[in-house]
Amino acid sequence: MNHSFVKISSACPKTNVADVDFNVKNIKLCIDKALNENSKVVVFPELSITSYTCADLFSQSTLLNNSLNGIKDLCDFLKDKDIVVVVGAPLLYNYCLYNCAYVLFKGSIIGIVPKSYIPNYVEFYEKRWFTEGLNVKNEFAEFPFQADVPFGSDLIFRCGDLKLGLEICEDLWAPIPPSSYLSIMGANVILNPSASNEVVSKADYRRSLISNQSGRCMCAYIYSSAGVFESSTDVVFSGHMLICENGSILSENDRFERDNLVLTSIIDLEKLQSERLKNVTFRDSIKLCTFKPNYIDFTFSNWNMGNFDRFIDSHPFVPSNEKQREARCKEIFNIQTAGLAKRFTHTGLKKAVIGISGGLDSTLALVVIVKTFDMLGISRKNIITVTMPGFGTTDKTYNNAVDLCNYLGCDLREIDIVPACLLHFKDINHPKETHDVTYENVQARERTQILMDIANKEGGLLIGTGDLSELALGWCTYNGDHMSMYAVNSSIPKTLVRYLVLYVAEKELTGEVSKTLIDILNTPVSPELLPKDAKGNISQKTEDIIGPYELHDFFLYYFMKQGSQSEKIIFMAQHAFKNVYSKETIEKWFKLFIKRFFSQQFKRSAIPDGPKVGTISLSPRGDLRMPSDASYNGWNR
Repeated sequence: MNHSFVKISSACPKTNVADVDFNVKNIKLCIDKALNENSKVVVFPELSITSYTCADLFSQSTLLNNSLNGIKDLCDFLKDKDIVVVVGAPLLYNYCLYNCAYVLFKGSIIGIVPKSYIPNYVEFYEKRWFTEGLNVKNEFAEFPFQADVPFGSDLIFRCGDLKLGLEICEDLWAPIPPSSYLSIMGANVILNPSASNEVVSKADYRRSLISNQSGRCMCAYIYSSAGVFESSTDVVFSGHMLICENGSILSENDRFERDNLVLTSIIDLEKLQSERLKNVTFRDSIKLCTFKPNYIDFTFSNWNMGNFDRFIDSHPFVPSNEKQREARCKEIFNIQTAGLAKRFTHTGLKKAVIGISGGLDSTLALVVIVKTFDMLGISRKNIITVTMPGFGTTDKTYNNAVDLCNYLGCDLREIDIVPACLLHFKDINHPKETHDVTYENVQARERTQILMDIANKEGGLLIGTGDLSELALGWCTYNGDHMSMYAVNSSIPKTLVRYLVLYVAEKELTGEVSKTLIDILNTPVSPELLPKDAKGNISQKTEDIIGPYELHDFFLYYFMKQGSQSEKIIFMAQHAFKNVYSKETIEKWFKLFIKRFFSQQFKRSAIPDGPKVGTISLSPRGDLRMPSDASYNGWNR
């Protein structure tokens, strides 16, 4: 099973200008290398059969005939090879010469795509030789060795989930590139044989253009440009190659190399499909198309990828680059504080109420309130922090909660919930020795009642502390810690919460506050609703009960972001955590994730307002409209 993954290559061979035999020889070497990497598609530069810089030699019959012979030679070479090859070559058709991409597969030309836009400005003067192919559609080319070859700018090459569209070099620079139309008509991989010369900073612009087009079209974009062996009479080429997917650069080569080069990446076709399914604007854009694509079907003998070497980030919510991570954390704080500031200015309230446990989530919510109040010019004494020790509260978390509130200069209050809980146990006839879900939830609801009532009494806003991971798993008490008046952490996963608190400790705050934050980071995640152990330490560790949050965040990301099948999520998790968790462990926690995600939807249907900070939110008013009684059987087979 390929899980909708496919390996695709960009290649740049060594060339001699106008030396077709030499060029074809090196193209074959690159094809063999792509095959050794189990690539299913490889694209070569523009006019790679002849070389791009032949100039007036394109008017020579010898060069054109040699080019056709080179195409025939490649077709023969590919008869028993399970790979689509795209090479650039001229085509003489109805007394006009076209700059074309030839699509070859298993010994035949399965289609030819002409360059739509012919540049004729500054160093480019292609119109001296070539005719624009923008309006060439539903045509057929004839060759001595093959008849009725589809020819046109409307071709899409299709094999299962893989749909290939082509544009050539300058086409991408057009105000509306052909790839835009091809994408909305179904192409999910765009191939671009190019010959883009180098001038200062052009590579940066080219890189930005390609990645942006892949994002705009929600496609993969495979780019191959002519190399250093093109003529340097007036310009120099670098052999720039790029493979992008939905706005991200998967692979890029070092330019100005002087050997045959093949750049290969694994493309996730299901990811692209998921993005398009969710994006109504993409679907509506189909109305702009005035033509129907001409589909050319082909079939691979197999989809074997060989070595799966695509990078799968084990922590997809957290940038791996430290500089990017710091910038992300800063932006998230700005979003959280902007959302909270708007709520305070709208209500006219000047006080905030928050329960502080000495854990990560309440710590993050508190520093967001502090930053918001500092920004609004409201005294930190108007932040009413309430610590509510219960049956499982340890000295470590209690002291950290107290120290943090004091160091930040907040109004700290302590309310012991044990007497109230014991009274409630008596009222509902529940033995205090029975440490079941009722025992735990009584404490969570007692704390929430206290916080709500203080907020009413003080004229304040109760700020929720629960995070995205807890909402996904339903790891919260309904109408307990599940409820607040504004939930600042509601779209931040647990794996990211840790980095946000670390960011605050290192970049935003100093001294004793920073030391306390670091100590909180080193405390196991726990609701502390069960009694302490004999040594007074935490006895109830959340990840021992429901599994590692890093796994659940991974599951959540691919379940929500891509709608991936269970088998694919488990497959990717195996690669992302190959040295951490066994397949059996991953499957165990994935089954629990799915069961809880479906069964706990009723809690998410009633969550309070909170700002969306990332690409995934579980708000019933935003990203997730899901029935509370849907079955999970289809996902947990």
